[in-house]
Amino acid sequence: MLIIKVILLLIPCFAFAQPGNPKDIIKQLKLPPEFTLSIFADNLPNARSLALGDNGTVFVGTGTEGVVYAVQDTNNDGFADKRHVIATKLYMPNGVAYKDDTLYVAEVNRIIRFEHITQQLAHPPKPVVVFDQFPSEQHHGWKYLRIGPDNKLYTSVGAPCNICEPDKPMFSSLVRLNTDGSGFELLARGIRSSVGFDWHPETKALFFTDNGRDYLGDDLPPDELNQWTTVDEHFGFPYCHGGDTPDPDYSFNKKCRQFTAPVWKFKAHIAPLGVHFYGGKQYPVDYHQQLFVAQHGSWNRSEPQGYRVALVKFHQGKPVSEQVFIDGWLTKDNEVLGRPVDILELLDGSLLVSDDKLGVIYKVEYKGHHG
Repeated sequence: MLIIKVILLLIPCFAFAQPGNPKDIIKQLKLPPEFTLSIFADNLPNARSLALGDNGTVFVGTGTEGVVYAVQDTNNDGFADKRHVIATKLYMPNGVAYKDDTLYVAEVNRIIRFEHITQQLAHPPKPVVVFDQFPSEQHHGWKYLRIGPDNKLYTSVGAPCNICEPDKPMFSSLVRLNTDGSGFELLARGIRSSVGFDWHPETKALFFTDNGRDYLGDDLPPDELNQWTTVDEHFGFPYCHGGDTPDPDYSFNKKCRQFTAPVWKFKAHIAPLGVHFYGGKQYPVDYHQQLFVAQHGSWNRSEPQGYRVALVKFHQGKPVSEQVFIDGWLTKDNEVLGRPVDILELLDGSLLVSDDKLGVIYKVEYKGHHG
């Protein structure tokens, strides 16, 4: 009985509510003036990473659901009226990327591709294996996937633990390879769990989020936004967190100055995932080339935080401030209504935001006048 009481005392004082009606939930979400939010697509269990294909097709990766979807708004009314299942029974196919009528999907242990996909949405082809040499460990194994300015595939390999010294060099890394699977490169190390990255529109520098370790308290370590610059750069995990917090168990004789510090520190445990530099013309000029960040939300903090979309303002290629763009998924009573995951820009300049708790994709539009 004593053990049960101790466990109950350790349970965080907030609740992951059962999914509600998305149309009711969006009424509780707050945005800046003259922005609107609607449901772009629903009935997408565990919807996570997003990729834009031709003719407005949006591809949707998932986690434990094991499914990849494609949705289309064929009548341009702002709601996806067609939903296709591209694949099922995959191993946490979080990452999706698209180029030249080919859909690339990152599972835990491999990258696969579906060729001529937009011509076969109703009857998808069998996938072709691009690369299958990733570790198969599930812990932090889900992958983000993007095609960079150099037309190569970029992904990351998370740590197979909360905190440890991984026993394989590929763990805790950022990697890239050619779209045919050749030319594999390990770009950076010391990255615990990155599930979002993007390139600055002007400098072409690669920025990525990283989720810090647990069990150092409510406010340590900070989650991170990092900038990659050189091959074999090391960002600190597991020895140093946030650029200045030595790990109490793994710092050994290492010094934080040996590693690359984050360029921006988020609050601890907010779980920053997908990021996107805004390049459209629909939003006011203050949003151009600024970084939107989906903050998935803390899972074991005594007072939860995150559960919002933030805007990190950049000046001369560097982050200088952070502000809230969308919130309300976390109520005043600490009830979790939704969890934003990824951000995708459509051709008209509106943004899509996925929510893996509700299984929906939101559409965020600006309805004001540009002064």
